[in-house]
Amino acid sequence: MADYTARLPQRMKIVIFSGTTEGRKLSRELAEMGAPVWVCVATEYGKVDQGTYPGVKVLAGRRDRDGIAQLLGTDTLCIDATHPYAEQVTRNIRGAARQTGTMYKRLLRPASALPQDCQMAENIPEAVNILQATSGNVLLTTGAKEVTSFAPLGAERLYARVLPVESSLAACRGAGIPASHIIAIQGPFGVELNVALLHQFSIRWLVTKDGGNPGGFAEKLEAARKCGVQSIVIRRPADHGESYEAVLEFCKEWITQCR
Repeated sequence: MADYTARLPQRMKIVIFSGTTEGRKLSRELAEMGAPVWVCVATEYGKVDQGTYPGVKVLAGRRDRDGIAQLLGTDTLCIDATHPYAEQVTRNIRGAARQTGTMYKRLLRPASALPQDCQMAENIPEAVNILQATSGNVLLTTGAKEVTSFAPLGAERLYARVLPVESSLAACRGAGIPASHIIAIQGPFGVELNVALLHQFSIRWLVTKDGGNPGGFAEKLEAARKCGVQSIVIRRPADHGESYEAVLEFCKEWITQCR
């Protein structure tokens, strides 16, 4: 690998905007090929989740379009491997890539096949509107940033499954959710644990996003069906991208051309 790296121009690099399983996996595969890889994640928690790996430099912190542009350039390959629901981040990355003339690829995990018993919502406000006409406990698995939007339903109904970090706990407190209703744990989870949580907190409604197989989406829906819980799925934002395999193959070709 050392000889391969030596033949790459020092100015060349691959910048991966990550925070997903695919981004972590891709960064390591490319580093093993001898490519200099920078991985950008939003938080220190994301940095820990990314882990350390030879040849991979990890940068933590949220960046706007100008901040992203500072990392890019015509000698950079930019891979957007952010979450399918990170709309604003993807817009910023695409805009920065156009601004700097950087080669850009969107790595987008495939959408899931949705069973007919799911209730779809176009966005978070629509999900809230649906739930306002219902009763029963609600399990939120959409992420801490969205918790506050559900506050009008009443904190006594809400149970939030969030990452075990202070920012997530603060978001729950800001929404008025009591500590006994906060499930701070890192997923994804199997069907059995999902079933146990739904039973433990007498959940009647499950709110989720289509996070795909890496996010344990299918396991959540299966658990809901087993427990007679109604699932509300927030529809994915419109986007276009390529599979992991296609992006990896493109990266291999780019590395070869840069040698």
